[in-house]
Amino acid sequence: MSRTIIYPGTFDPITLGHVDLVRRATRLFDHVILAVAGDTSKKALFTYEERISLCQDVLADVGGIEVTGFKGLLADFAIERGACAVLRGLRAVSDFEFEFQLANMNRRLAPEIESLFLTPAEQYSFISSSLVKEVASLGGNVSEFVHPLADEALKKKYPQ
Repeated sequence: MSRTIIYPGTFDPITLGHVDLVRRATRLFDHVILAVAGDTSKKALFTYEERISLCQDVLADVGGIEVTGFKGLLADFAIERGACAVLRGLRAVSDFEFEFQLANMNRRLAPEIESLFLTPAEQYSFISSSLVKEVASLGGNVSEFVHPLADEALKKKYPQ
């Protein structure tokens, strides 16, 4: 039986912390779907299409994954794709409360889908897309936090 997990997020932009979790998930599941959220209340720097494309390019060398976009409820998407679980990353205790609420809502909407949490490798534990964007917008070097393709995309958005 094939086991599929969905790793949802805005990935605006995808960071090395995200890549770390994807690579680790591929060791645990037969199929990992990185699902770029199209419906989000967050103000995205990159368009929906740009985020999908950037994730596809950054993860091109990782086997066992699929990058796609989705709109609507994550629970519906997970059922539609035959996933048994949803992956979420926890960087710090501060992430837990929000993620706990999401996991419980998803459990009510789709009780057959489990929520699994992974913590990123220590060197990525403080990285967030929001922080990366803030540093990049102020002319800082974010090359140690994102893939070179994401770094180049950020430089195009924030020319100095």
